Amino acid sequence: MADDDGGKFKVRNKKKITERDLKKMAPQQRSKYMAYEDPPKEIVENQINAAKRLIEQKKQYQKDNAPPSDEQIVEREKHEKLIGQLKAAEARNRLRIMRLRYQSSRAQEIGHLIACQPTALKAVRLQALVPSYPNEKDRGDSLEKLDRERIEALLEDNKGLLINRIN
Repeated sequence: MADDDGGKFKVRNKKKITERDLKKMAPQQRSKYMAYEDPPKEIVENQINAAKRLIEQKKQYQKDNAPPSDEQIVEREKHEKLIGQLKAAEARNRLRIMRLRYQSSRAQEIGHLIACQPTALKAVRLQALVPSYPNEKDRGDSLEKLDRERIEALLEDNKGLLINRIN
């Protein structure tokens, strides 16, 4: 059976069945029969519309995913570099804050330990041996003249008359 489609052979059902007989058929039998029938006009129109939408979507996808221009690449690299610098600055700031928090809590603990010493001599020795803050620079003599004299007097007191605390 030649058809109007350029002489191609098209498979069709040999006998026509009425709508009533088609409804009486089992679903499997009906689907086999309908496989060789032309689809209704609505279905053909919907198939054509779907094909058109697919072509339009493909064109839009190709348009959206076109390779970026050199200018866009340069701008993207600048943006990524700036983002990297900002993240690095945030990380440095977090580290600085953590370091300051640690140093502060350490200084408080050492100050508490010094205050809890039973004698002033032990407190002064502990303060001299365990500084509250690490010496990053040579700060020189942090004691004033009167404080220096008081500490020397405490260190020279062999009998412990100046350093015994009252409980």
